[in-house]
This record gives sequence, structure tokens and C-alpha cells, in this order.
Amino acid sequence: MAERLTVAQDVVGSIPTRRPNSSWTAQASSPCSQVHVTLRIQANTAARDSASEAPVWFTQFEPRRGLSNGHLQTIAGNFLPRPAFRLAALSETVEVDPADGSRVLCHCHWQPEPDRAGRLTVVLVHGLEGSSDSRYIQGITARAWAAGLNVIRMNMRTCGGTERLTPTLYHSGLSGDVGVVVRHYAGRFGLERVALAGYSMGGNLVLKLAGEWGSRPPLCAVAAVCPAIDLAPGADALHEPLNRAYEWKFLRGLMARYRRKAKLFPEIYAPRKAIGPVRSIREFDNKILARYWGFRDADDYYDRAAAARVVDKIAVPTLILHAQDDPFIRLLPETRAKLLANSHVSFVETRYGGHCAYLSRDPGNEIHWAEATVMRFLLALTAKTDGS
Repeated sequence: MAERLTVAQDVVGSIPTRRPNSSWTAQASSPCSQVHVTLRIQANTAARDSASEAPVWFTQFEPRRGLSNGHLQTIAGNFLPRPAFRLAALSETVEVDPADGSRVLCHCHWQPEPDRAGRLTVVLVHGLEGSSDSRYIQGITARAWAAGLNVIRMNMRTCGGTERLTPTLYHSGLSGDVGVVVRHYAGRFGLERVALAGYSMGGNLVLKLAGEWGSRPPLCAVAAVCPAIDLAPGADALHEPLNRAYEWKFLRGLMARYRRKAKLFPEIYAPRKAIGPVRSIREFDNKILARYWGFRDADDYYDRAAAARVVDKIAVPTLILHAQDDPFIRLLPETRAKLLANSHVSFVETRYGGHCAYLSRDPGNEIHWAEATVMRFLLALTAKTDGS
């Protein structure tokens, strides 16, 4: 029996893989907000309007006082202090493309033998210009490790200081890299169950792989927080006046990375001056990414790299968290329809949350609602698989 959950909060006041050779309703505790939850059970039975039908992993999201704004949530989520990350890791590079020797850096946290193979392993994938050391990745790593899971923090190509490990750039369509990492560690340790969790751009990657793999073992679950699965409208949203600060932050990182790549691989990449002005993410994708990955242009890249093309083929339990006030993630109506039609997808859409922030009113470290929700989702699946 598969669960489908959609949430909406209404609050008053408010791909090539290689470089080319060239309804249930509950009243929220806040007097000015209402949470509407629609839960459907896909088992040829009529859904009953009952709070008991809400999944055990679901808790309603109430934004932290003063953060009922997508921009405030997003900014605060980047700067709010977190507990120090002190977990020891085993670091290893994994070859993802033998044709050009591209490798990605993974930091692994393994539970002791002999239980390692039987424990759920979660592969974490960061967002644009992030890394395995991004604070949200470290936060969910600490939770997963404490819950007894194996954790693999994967860097995308060139990220986390790994420009030397690949002659290529990275992009949103390289879901195959995630698949190679899964197969590498599953084969090495005999891992029985692997889950994927991704944020923003990483969310697109894990959902794309899930659509491409279907129910292929050892993949057993997927979670995506604010996934950028409709790339074109998201890129254009970044260029809106209110979002230009985010766009410039991304562009500064991307252009600095390009300059480093051009120095390391001058036989491949043109000097920065030869590229001309790059004033938007779309221009970067047109002038640089499309050029060096063989896409016709940015629109060709957005179409071929978007997980939206394959989300209807996802065949393992999948959680998607999406905030309506996310400043620059956009979902097209046809993508939303695909998600809602897929019985394997639990699509949770909140009125507030910003971009990958979800700072809640819960105390202490539980303020990070998205991380807590993803962990409850994965642990609930683990309990079902274990028969508990």
C-alpha cells in the first residue's frame, strides 16, 4: 500500500554524460495559519478523512517566529549556527568515467562490521556550488549516523576542491555519477539497501537517477529537498530582480571555478577573457556549460538534464519537500501532475520554508525540519523492511 501525501499551507498575510571530444485537514497551532493535508492510499480503496492516515514520519511544518518569508528563511538557513561537525570519515575517490578518468571524492561514515552490509546506506548529494562539507549535508549526516545508518557524502565533479580529479565541469544531468558511486560501494561492501538524498541541484540528480533506475536494487528509497527538477524556469527565476543576489553568488563561484579549470586544462578551456561577459546563470549555461558538454544551447541542456522528464518512472518510495515561497525553485504544472500521479512519490508542499531552509519552531537542533523529516521518512521505511 503506497502513500501519497501533498501538503499546502495557506497563511494569512502573505544529458550527455561525457564531454565531447571537441484530503485530511488539521488546524495548526498558530491562530493565523491552516495546514491542509491530502493523503491518498493507492490500494483501490477510498481515502478516509482521518488524521490517523497521515504517515508516521509526517509532522506539520510551522516556520520559526519571524521567518514567514522565503528570503528570510533562505538567508537564515545559511547562517544559523549549528553544532560542530566532528564525525570521522574515510575519504576515497571513485572513478565515474573511465573514458576521461573523471573521479569524484566521497567521504564515508561506515557502521561497524558485521552489521554494515545490512544497515541502510544513504548517499547524500549537495546543491549548486556546494560540497560534501555544506552545512546541510553535515547536519543530515550527523542525524543518519546517530540513527545507525551508513553515510556517503558525495561531491559532484570538481566540487569540494577536486577540480584536478576531472577534466570536465559538472552539471545537473550527471545522474550517472551518482549511480556509479552506488554500484561501487554496493559491490565493495555487499550493501543490501541504498537510499539517496539530495538538495536543490542534488535533488534533481537523485530524482533523475531514480527515474532512470526504476526499482533496480540496491536502490530502495529517495528523498529530495527543494529539488531543481524544472531547470529552465528555475534559471530564469534566479535572474528576477529579487533573486539577483543569489544569482551573483552562484555566478561568482562558477566563474572562479571555470578560471581554475582553464588553468589546469588549458588545452580544453578557453581563457576567461575569451568567453565574454556572463551576467546570468542562463548565460553561463549558454556560453560555457553547453559549449563544453555538447548541448546545443542552455535550453537543450535544461530539457535533457531535468529530472522532470523521468519522475513518472520513479518506482521506489520517494519523498519530495517543496516550499511555495522558495525564491527560485519553480515547478511546471505538468511536472506537478507527474509527481501527484506517481503512487511511489510522497510530495510535501509547504507554504513556507524558503530554499533548503525549513527553519521551524521546534527547539534545539530540531529547528531543521527538513533534515528531521527526511530521517523519519527513511527510518520508517527501514522499520517496514526490517519487519518491526
